[in-house]
Amino acid sequence: MAKPSSADGRTRSSVQIFIVVGLCCFFYILGSWQRSGFGKGDSIALEITKKGSDCNIVPNLSFDTHHGGEISKIEESESKPKVFEPCNANFIDYTPCQDQRRAMTFPRDNMNYRERHCPPEEEKLHCLIPAPKGYVTPFPWPKSRDYVPYANAPYKSLTVEKAIQNWIQYEGNVFRFPGGGTQFPQGADKYIDQLASVIPIKDGTVRTALDTGCGVASWGAYLWSRNVIAMSFAPRDSHEAQVQFALERGVPAVIGVLGTIKLPYPSAAFDMAHCSRCLIPWGANDGMYMMEVDRVLRPGGYWVLSGPPINWKVNYKAWQRTKEDLEEEQRKIEEVAKLLCWEKKSEKSEIAIWQKTVDSESCRSRQEDSSVKFCESTDANDVWYKKMEVCITPTPTVSGDLKPFPDRLYAIPPRIVGGSVPGVSVEAYQDDNEKWKKHVNAYKKINRLLDTGRYRNILDMNAGLGSFAAAIQSTKLWVMNVVPTIAEKSTLGVIYERGLIGIYHDWCEAFSTYPRTYDLIHSHGLFNLYKDKCNEEDILLEMDRILRPEGAVIFRDEVDVLIKVKKLVEGMRWDTKMVDHEDGPLVPEKILIAVKQYWVANATSTQ
Repeated sequence: MAKPSSADGRTRSSVQIFIVVGLCCFFYILGSWQRSGFGKGDSIALEITKKGSDCNIVPNLSFDTHHGGEISKIEESESKPKVFEPCNANFIDYTPCQDQRRAMTFPRDNMNYRERHCPPEEEKLHCLIPAPKGYVTPFPWPKSRDYVPYANAPYKSLTVEKAIQNWIQYEGNVFRFPGGGTQFPQGADKYIDQLASVIPIKDGTVRTALDTGCGVASWGAYLWSRNVIAMSFAPRDSHEAQVQFALERGVPAVIGVLGTIKLPYPSAAFDMAHCSRCLIPWGANDGMYMMEVDRVLRPGGYWVLSGPPINWKVNYKAWQRTKEDLEEEQRKIEEVAKLLCWEKKSEKSEIAIWQKTVDSESCRSRQEDSSVKFCESTDANDVWYKKMEVCITPTPTVSGDLKPFPDRLYAIPPRIVGGSVPGVSVEAYQDDNEKWKKHVNAYKKINRLLDTGRYRNILDMNAGLGSFAAAIQSTKLWVMNVVPTIAEKSTLGVIYERGLIGIYHDWCEAFSTYPRTYDLIHSHGLFNLYKDKCNEEDILLEMDRILRPEGAVIFRDEVDVLIKVKKLVEGMRWDTKMVDHEDGPLVPEKILIAVKQYWVANATSTQ
């Protein structure tokens, strides 16, 4: 494997090419010198040789902002960008809101200490998180599903702890993921085949899935080939870097836990939820965790539980638990499932599958007869830092059925048809789709690598109706659609109805992920949204933390906002270029393209 040169923060010769021939050609060359060391750059370089003249694909596109007046108003003393220094190498895998040392100061009851606990203002870092020495660009998908460079996540503990379960193996300078798991040592594909004998996975009916306690996310990784996209989560705990491994593999995942606060997802979002020996006490707390799964599960959706206590009569000795303990655990689960009107569809071997009823009215009458407590909140999607409750969330009223995927990507979502997103009509939704198709076409002309598989993990920081993700949709990539908690409209439910995934988040805080987990970040109107809410410098430092070296960012915002952003990121070892709106220079909205330079931890990192 080719060794990357030691980083000294200097701009490489490719950046001179960027300046001379324009951004389009820069992105081509960016692909050729990405530090994968595995031959991917060679093929792109060959393509450049064949299509050398293609660097002029947008000859009429002006890279000037045509807003010299605004720029000239900046004082000379202010024009020098602030230089952000590297953090100490100890912070290579720093996760601000899931910091291990801070976590240990919180109660352990109901996993509270594994939830989000963000640093106060005075403890926030104002430096750049370095990549580990030897860091390389991950393999392209689908090779990344099975192989991760050791240098990117140098943690071998799981290779020992999970050796007999086929989670992960260390081979030379890479980790190999055979596709096994605690409940599927023979491989995720065979396990999914078992599920597919009961659940309609093949026909597009099941598109979105939630994997609770996902490990290294092999279940989600192998669902991808069946056109199912899984949102996987696991805590940052003794299984060091399991979510980091998932994201290095190119599988959607976040750091998370079923604890005391609600999951950051909308109600009735997922077609399927899954727990494979995830160690969540489903019957505890009067079934509170099952009730939270019920909240995010769509009517007609499926819940899969494999492992203890299913089929305990056969397996109790292997699990080293008493018959009585396991019997009581399953009894509680069955009792809560009945209250939730879940119908058991199958129980075979160590796998049980329930289906949430579609007939909410008859279920409601049965629940009322059972004196079930219903949640009093008027907004089932208001979940950010809200305490989980022992109550059942009423099924939201929607108009129409979901179409199978991929038809549902552009079908009118039931929440739009039913008017449950105020201010968004069917016409407005359709217009939004057309607008973003146009925007994405413009992006592809600026950055020809968007369609090559170079960018697998994509983050949209202000996703709206999910139209950017729909327009860029491909089997080569996935988009984490973030709906900010301060957004005017709560649209995440619509995004899920399109067969896409996403999460609620407040960008005044750090995102629930490891450093260097996204290849491309898209930010539309975000800094206008957060104006006077929090420090834009903190948001940009967080973007730098989660962006991979040589990753790209697309900002779309008002020109005055982008001038400020440009000045800040130029002190963060990012290369930038301002581009006009695709409708011409007179449109005040502009596009700022940025590329994070390659550099790694070294002895000069002192903060």
